[in-house]
Amino acid sequence: MSKESMRRWLPIALLLIVVPYLYAQEPVPQEEKFQWGPALRQSSLFLGVQHTSRLAQKKTRREFGGPFFPDYFESVTNIRTWSDQDGILTNYVGHPMIGAMAGYLQIENDPRGRRIQFDLSSGDYWRSRLKALAWSAAYSTQFEIGPFSEASLGNVGKKPPTMAWVDLVVTPTGGLGLILLEDYLDHRFIRRLEQSGGFKARLYRVLLNPNRAVANILRWKLPSYRDDRPLP
Repeated sequence: MSKESMRRWLPIALLLIVVPYLYAQEPVPQEEKFQWGPALRQSSLFLGVQHTSRLAQKKTRREFGGPFFPDYFESVTNIRTWSDQDGILTNYVGHPMIGAMAGYLQIENDPRGRRIQFDLSSGDYWRSRLKALAWSAAYSTQFEIGPFSEASLGNVGKKPPTMAWVDLVVTPTGGLGLILLEDYLDHRFIRRLEQSGGFKARLYRVLLNPNRAVANILRWKLPSYRDDRPLP
């Protein structure tokens, strides 16, 4: 295998190694198990929303006329550079936010993970958030190069360098950074500011945890919803 091929498939190989390790913990009671069905449905809804917005673009629709599989595989195999020439805000703000939203879908569907508070010294906290990282990485890989992806629906990547490594790497890792930040803000500030209840409490939760708020909407919950902290 060439060095170029190794670089291309290394993130996927790491994902296949990390995910089984994270989920191969001690036996979990039935009521504490990860809720696969809701998590997959909510992630599919998120994926559908993203692709629906793409279908409004002419550059996406005009690629539908060619041969599906040859164009798809050409798009996927054209990943050779770090930059896809998108703007800084898109690659280093927008994509991490998408990664955080996908990661929170994992967290909120994990009965144990969603109860864990921010604590960088806790092994349980890191295991939970690394599971969210793995979920976000899988979601990002599917969105970029999966069967229902930018590469298959619109052939992003067919014209280099429109498909690049930056999105596959920055979306989940930047998303993890935003999850850690929002967890910290929730633990350090929101819990104190929301004590008065009412509209202000809900506003604090949304403004200081925007990615969790979007994940809540995808779960058909109010943006300010918390499983373990109902507001008065």
